[in-house]
Amino acid sequence: MTLVKYKSAPRQVGVDRLASEIFGPNIAHLFGSDGLMDHSPRVNIVEGPEDFRLEMQAPGFDKKDLKLEMVDDTLTIRGEHTEEEQNDETRWTRREFSRAAFERSFVMPQSVKADAIKADYVNGVLQVTIPKSEEAKPKTRTISIR
Repeated sequence: MTLVKYKSAPRQVGVDRLASEIFGPNIAHLFGSDGLMDHSPRVNIVEGPEDFRLEMQAPGFDKKDLKLEMVDDTLTIRGEHTEEEQNDETRWTRREFSRAAFERSFVMPQSVKADAIKADYVNGVLQVTIPKSEEAKPKTRTISIR
């Protein structure tokens, strides 16, 4: 005779346990969702001696789907992708990626050259280079003593 051990689920208490027993561990599907969350693309920002480099993950987008706009001191990055419509004979069992859109905004420090920002899109990653401006250096003046 073989004894099989199963790892038990963590113990839940009170209302949480009752809700899980009735609706299952994820009740989001009752509200039209399967738990997938809309979210903004992930961003890395690195400051170097000459510039700031912003990298944003945007897989599945084409270069033409992305727009960068600088208004005053705010850089806004938008992306929108819509999948082509299929013919009437297409029968979907599930369709989750027919449209994707995002918008992220970043307030730039005063020390950047807004008119020299450059962007490249390589392998699903938007790479934005934001050069720093020459900061105002303190003016030094020697004062002679009489």
